[in-house]
Amino acid sequence: MEYDAALKNRLKRIEGQVRSVLRMMEEEKECSEIVTQMSAARNALDRVIGLVVSANLEYCIRNQVKGNGGTDELIEEAVNLLVKSR
Repeated sequence: MEYDAALKNRLKRIEGQVRSVLRMMEEEKECSEIVTQMSAARNALDRVIGLVVSANLEYCIRNQVKGNGGTDELIEEAVNLLVKSR
């Protein structure tokens, strides 16, 4: 499965957010500011996880349907990924 540039850009923005949090800690910024930024990074990462799981599920199901294969195992795997991401 290939991941598009938009998804990779989201991860790069998250990477920048995390670096910013580290810099804020080094500069001894207020705790509330740091927690706000960490929360934003976590939320952004959660959204990316959802996109990755849904894209992979769609890709796998389409390939299975084309090959006349069953989808039960793929759906179970996708559900497990979603549970694991929480």
